[in-house]
Amino acid sequence: MTSADTITLQEAASLSSRERGLVVVSTLRANGTIQSSLVNAGVLAYPATRETILALVASGPVKLANLRARPQVTATFRNGWQWAAVEGRAEIAGPDDPQPWLDAEGLRLLLRAIFTAAGGEHDDWDEYDRVMAGQRCSSAPTGFTAANGGRQYRNHAARQGNSLPRPKIVAS
Repeated sequence: MTSADTITLQEAASLSSRERGLVVVSTLRANGTIQSSLVNAGVLAYPATRETILALVASGPVKLANLRARPQVTATFRNGWQWAAVEGRAEIAGPDDPQPWLDAEGLRLLLRAIFTAAGGEHDDWDEYDRVMAGQRCSSAPTGFTAANGGRQYRNHAARQGNSLPRPKIVAS
């Protein structure tokens, strides 16, 4: 990463490249508490607009329910003591969340693209497709732009002594 006060989504995501794309994603529960999960996520072009976004494969009723009701999401990337977090709004696209820009074939290919963008590899893509369809997995493309309230945070240096540098808050 650069020492500048801003960070791009690509720079943030590069922190997790050694972690096979593992990212902590936090959503908001109905009662106002935070729900966090460790997921694989990757940067790719949003199919509807070609804008650069963070995308993840969402499965499980809790995360999907949270994102449907409250699409605010924070993704935190790390490598050692360096970290970056980005905030934005997710858009769910999947078998239970149809989008006009995505048909069934497009979803199948998007789920593969997210998996590979997160550093995943698979020996049998037909099996991968069957599992994703069987689990009714959805994609959660997430934009982190100023237009949708996106913000980015990061620390600037590795841990020094017992204190960590305070993160700088920047508007993207």
